[in-house]
Amino acid sequence: MSSVQQARENLGIRLRELRRDAGLTGVGLADRIGWDNSKVSRIEHGRQTPNEDDIRAWCAATNATLHVPDLIALVRNIEAAWAEWRRIVGHGHAGRQRKAVADEAGTSLVRAFEPLIVPGLLQTQNYARHIIETCIGFVGGTDDLDAAITARMERQRVLREGVHRFNYLIAEQVLSTTVGSDAIMVEQLEHLAELMRIPRLSLGIVPATAEFVYTTTNFVFYDRRMVQVETITAELTITQPRELAYYEKAFTALSAQAVVGDAARSLIGSALDARRS
Repeated sequence: MSSVQQARENLGIRLRELRRDAGLTGVGLADRIGWDNSKVSRIEHGRQTPNEDDIRAWCAATNATLHVPDLIALVRNIEAAWAEWRRIVGHGHAGRQRKAVADEAGTSLVRAFEPLIVPGLLQTQNYARHIIETCIGFVGGTDDLDAAITARMERQRVLREGVHRFNYLIAEQVLSTTVGSDAIMVEQLEHLAELMRIPRLSLGIVPATAEFVYTTTNFVFYDRRMVQVETITAELTITQPRELAYYEKAFTALSAQAVVGDAARSLIGSALDARRS
């Protein structure tokens, strides 16, 4: 899938050219349309996707109405680049798990950062059940809970089969976020500690007191060819090298902060003590 951000930037460049061809400054265009000055800058620099009415207003103000159909098509392509969760899970959440199997099967090195919950490949069945059940309730779609859990558990074979390597970073908050109950959390935390024995799996924990690096959500890096990011409403696939470089930079910085080995086990142990008490 083409990068959404790259598409926004390309659209912004075209709109900037139309403004300049019309002899208008950004402020002049904003005044002519009746916008806040910053909106023109955000659109031209790819920080905001204009809607179709914005395109029509821009082209009318720059005497470029012949460009409206082409530019609106670009806007619709950008919107289509976002895979809405309702469309992804419309035929069941198990299908999303099977797609992940395909992504992981074609990857030698999977790197991921998760700020809130245990990554799917590292979840126990009870933990996964509560996560998927909550997601079904939140986003809707076909309720195929049992099939989705089965598919997620089957995904985990990749941790012990083949030649794949996995480098997971989780925020310390993951150990504290309650999923289901204390009993479910104890089982899950014990499972995390056990998984750390797998040679091909590296698990690092970014302490809660770590210095701010950059605002980030969860993301999964497949080799150096693709990053997937989950938002509340969509899943974004990023392939542009320029954007991938930022995720590489963020992962490197977070890795430098993370504790591993005995230090990571100590954090898990403290979380376990708190749950058991």
